[in-house]
Amino acid sequence: MQTQADNNRVLTGKHFMLGNYAVVEGALAAGCDFFAGYPITPANEISERMAARMPEVGGRFLQGEDELCSIYALTGASLAGAKAMTATASAGFNYMQEGIGYAVAAEIPLVIVDVQRCRGDNYATQSDVMQMRWAASGDYEMIVLAPSSVQELFEHTIKAFNLAERYRTPVIVMSETTIALMRENLVIPDPKDIEIVNRARPNVPPKEFVPFKADPDGIPPLPDLGEGYRILHSLNPHDEWGGISWDPDVFEVMYERIIGKITCHRDDIVETQGFFLDDAEIVLIAYGSESRPALDAVDQAREDGIKAGLLKLVTVWPVPEKEIRAVAEHASVILAVEMNIGKYAGEIERASGGCCEVVWVTKNRGEIHTPAEIYAAIEEVVE
Repeated sequence: MQTQADNNRVLTGKHFMLGNYAVVEGALAAGCDFFAGYPITPANEISERMAARMPEVGGRFLQGEDELCSIYALTGASLAGAKAMTATASAGFNYMQEGIGYAVAAEIPLVIVDVQRCRGDNYATQSDVMQMRWAASGDYEMIVLAPSSVQELFEHTIKAFNLAERYRTPVIVMSETTIALMRENLVIPDPKDIEIVNRARPNVPPKEFVPFKADPDGIPPLPDLGEGYRILHSLNPHDEWGGISWDPDVFEVMYERIIGKITCHRDDIVETQGFFLDDAEIVLIAYGSESRPALDAVDQAREDGIKAGLLKLVTVWPVPEKEIRAVAEHASVILAVEMNIGKYAGEIERASGGCCEVVWVTKNRGEIHTPAEIYAAIEEVVE
């Protein structure tokens, strides 16, 4: 039987909405029923709207005393069966790393939205791109999605929850000041048209359950706390039963499986979008909000007879290596466009495998590239 809370969860229809609000609606549409966060600009509108919307859908909202409280609250809520999310900005994301590392090792599904900002100020940047992948301790893989519009903030938040639930891992939505505080058209579909993924549950009674014995896909099922399944969810090296004991073989098996459940499904996780790539001699590679002026510059180049194209990275981590290598093998030059000092450009160079020249088109001034600036970079390589 459908309840009023169910009816309030998905606001089907056309909206003119703030990007941060679109994140909230995407989370609720995905089934989010727990949110914890600590105030920080430019992500505050997410907490504000969650505080209002969570009671409407029967969920719970917690304002933690800090970011560490928030991320650990998520781990507890998720282990209890909730679909859990937090939102922060660059400085707050720093404080969450210990909890993220725990969620990775204990294989706890949750979603983190990082609204990137310049150090200490609410100006545009993509400077957290490496921190999102490498900041937590230990060996692991990370899934990071890079929306470029208000519509994609909604859609990628749903995708983040589905990936988190499917692979039992934290997933990061790489938002930015640019799109978070932007208002654009947003179309929210009917609930029946939204794909929802829920975590795998045990199909054996508690006495027969081996907590970290993975299914063939490398992902162990996850019961809720309180259902009678006794599990030690630990950061420490643990065997299939969850027992903590330092043994090099046990440690190796654990981290190889945690890494492998992502790398073995890379083709299912990674997503890119291509524009004018069939005959492109100059290929721009961009992610997030930078893909917008990059596409404008490609359109202008095409009008001027320049065979330019764009590879837009929806998934930034894992690196879309096959897709980058494919364009590198057919292009004469790649322009790596990003809003920082050139952090991800090195990954693009690596994935290109020396097949063509990679030119860094970077900007670190607290503002997005203009189409004219990117077009000027295209003209330089043409000359």
